[in-house]
Amino acid sequence: MPRPGAGLRGGLPERGWVWAMVAAMIEVRGVSKRFGRVWAVRDVTLSVTPGRVTGLLGPNGAGKTTLIRMITSFLLPSAGSVVVGGHDAVVRSLAARGLIGYLPESAPLYPEMTVGSYLRFRAGLFGIGRRRRGSAIDRAVDRCALADVRRRRIGELSKGYRQRVGLAAAILHDPPVLILDEPTSGLDPTQIVAMRGLIAELSAERPLGGGGALGGADASGRQGRVMLLSSHILPEVEQTCGRVVIMARGRVRADGTPGQLMRGGGGVEIEAEALCGSAHDATALDAALSALGDGVVLEPGPRWFGSDGGRWSGVVRVPAGAPATPGAARGAEMGEDAAARVRVARAIEPLARAGRVTVTKLAARGRSLERVFVSVVESAAAEEERPAEVLGQGPKAGAA
Repeated sequence: MPRPGAGLRGGLPERGWVWAMVAAMIEVRGVSKRFGRVWAVRDVTLSVTPGRVTGLLGPNGAGKTTLIRMITSFLLPSAGSVVVGGHDAVVRSLAARGLIGYLPESAPLYPEMTVGSYLRFRAGLFGIGRRRRGSAIDRAVDRCALADVRRRRIGELSKGYRQRVGLAAAILHDPPVLILDEPTSGLDPTQIVAMRGLIAELSAERPLGGGGALGGADASGRQGRVMLLSSHILPEVEQTCGRVVIMARGRVRADGTPGQLMRGGGGVEIEAEALCGSAHDATALDAALSALGDGVVLEPGPRWFGSDGGRWSGVVRVPAGAPATPGAARGAEMGEDAAARVRVARAIEPLARAGRVTVTKLAARGRSLERVFVSVVESAAAEEERPAEVLGQGPKAGAA
């Protein structure tokens, strides 16, 4: 086993090789974590690369914070491995930690210290030499807009400024990996907008090291920090992150860009409206759509009927990959939206030909990230009949 601190210089890892040799700065491979008889994280595999902010989204108790604590070497995995910048987070935890800037949900601040003295204290913990310490602090203060409060006590600052102090401390050693756990928790709307902008700027920067310069590209052309942001706030993730990983009950349930998650995986919703000759015709339309099969679900909407007929509405949920007609090729040839519309139209066609129904609207409805999130969490709950898994009975679930 390598001696503690092997590969370190001045308390920090040698970083010049990292960007050219490691495609994914964070590699989580089959990681699980057990607390007593409860599985908090189960069989998570995840890679995080530079170039965009990766959002770790999930309800409270999904296992997000537990996963982050394993990535940052604060917890040991019960199974699997975590590698940061080529360093095993257990075997070479000091080297792995040296590559990470970490802002926990509750930043470890000392209210009696001034901002400047606290940052000097944290710089010493990082092993930043005296000659570099001043410039490192100046850079962090400038990046996090703390110049006006540098000499004030931390206990006198607003929550927004305290979060900025915590973030400044996390970037003092100019890490290539930045992990933020609920960075906007408790902030007011103005502070949230400011924090979003700061996160975007920090993500776009390339850390110093290996002859590079802040904001420059390395030999492979990659730019930016590796940024992992954990949150349960949907708008925060949607507006900040280029990639979203949804966790529920200890497992990764969905992974992709916000657009991919909203357009794929959950199928297509078709908004349908029609004029019906009578309430009996509307009932026949309900029956025709409900009988589509292949996981298609009708969600009835508002409807109105008089003596001469009336209006019918509903939302038809067509799962991803459902064929336009039984036995037809799945949506690849015409696209999922078009295939879903064709499927619904053909179910209505016999009633339309008989003059009992006139279709006035068939349109694919866009899915919001909120609806995707709710769907994923509900599906996870349906799969796991118990809220927590008991050891020895096939661990599936988790909450932490």
